[in-house]
Amino acid sequence: MIKRYSSAELEELFSDRNRLKVWLEVELLCVQAWAELGKISKEDAQLCRKNAPTIDAKFIEDVSAREKITDHDVAAFVDVTQERIGFPHGSWIHYGLTSSDVVDTALSYVLVCVCDLMLEAQNGLVKALKNRALAEENVPMMGRTHGMHAEPTTLGAKLALWCLQADRDRSRLRKAREAIRVGKLSGAVGTYSNIDPRVEEIVCKDLGLKPVPATQVIARDRHGEFLYALASIGSSIEAFATEIRHLQRSEVAEVSEPFKPGQKGSSAMPHKRNPILSERLCGLARLLRGYLGAGLEDVALWHERDISHSSVERVILPDASMVAYYAIKKMTGLIDGLVVHKDKMYSNLKSSHGIAFSQSILLELISNGMDRDSAYRIVQRDTRVAVEGDQDLEDVVKQDPEVRISEDRLTEIFSLERALANTRRTITALSDVE
Repeated sequence: MIKRYSSAELEELFSDRNRLKVWLEVELLCVQAWAELGKISKEDAQLCRKNAPTIDAKFIEDVSAREKITDHDVAAFVDVTQERIGFPHGSWIHYGLTSSDVVDTALSYVLVCVCDLMLEAQNGLVKALKNRALAEENVPMMGRTHGMHAEPTTLGAKLALWCLQADRDRSRLRKAREAIRVGKLSGAVGTYSNIDPRVEEIVCKDLGLKPVPATQVIARDRHGEFLYALASIGSSIEAFATEIRHLQRSEVAEVSEPFKPGQKGSSAMPHKRNPILSERLCGLARLLRGYLGAGLEDVALWHERDISHSSVERVILPDASMVAYYAIKKMTGLIDGLVVHKDKMYSNLKSSHGIAFSQSILLELISNGMDRDSAYRIVQRDTRVAVEGDQDLEDVVKQDPEVRISEDRLTEIFSLERALANTRRTITALSDVE
């Protein structure tokens, strides 16, 4: 991942240093498990742990040099590790294992750590959305469908719905964490032909993973589920960002992204304050969906294993994790700093000449005994008269002899407070969101 969208925490988790560090830990735990089962002496296991190499730049360099000979990364790692530990006890490293035992189990461990970081970030986004929803609960604004004025809503209700969606994304991420929190140490083709199943149980328990049946590799639908959770988060963020972009348009101008001192919106036009962060987040969501597609392609492997998934995962798992983490953090900051132009929201409401209350007039006429189609045509006509004549719909219907509604009732129908009286129901749904 390019530096622009990466983070130090995730760079470290996906670094060569950490990858080899976790591989080493899996190997040493296996040796320890063999000792517990009496296959090897406890002294040999202790010496393996004591003499285990430090995963530093020199070790990484030596593994890389060895791989140029073996053309196999795990074999190179095992060779260098055994040499560092010394013989004969070093010979117990990788005993009964196949490469995927180490690689897949270690990858699961790393992805669980990634999920924990991601969940912490998603908690922050959910909290930010909830706080803003509660703060903007009573801020009226025009609701829009198809980009057109529809009926009044509140900014708080809009943000509350975003919060509920982000909370569902969090649930999906938790489920994905559980799906990927698995390990496998069952040897070639997964039959335990040269390794005791109890080794798998002991090592997975020490790593906080669950042992699962597998072929030579852990089934890739689990990794696909992880990538789906990230793509879902990205799509939600895109939905929020798209709405912010629309509401920041010059013709709407109801919200705007924070604009810090010294910031420039355009290299050419000094007046510009563009929704650049929202646009960036929409673009990153496309990447996350692309990574998901590549991950799902990895589910189908030949027989008990092949490595067509390996090259893909070396790119998409780190990159998807970093993009999703970056997007969550940036959206959280955007929500915290979102500038709300309440006066503009109200003026946009008023600019519609009251046509947002057309359904309420329609329903009142039906309640008074008029058939629906006739009532619809009357209100449809009056709304066009109001818009084209630059008049308030309330004044137009008062003058329409076919609309027999008292002035007091019309005042009630055109009340913004009445229209928004039940938006509290959306806000109260946040009480279940932690």
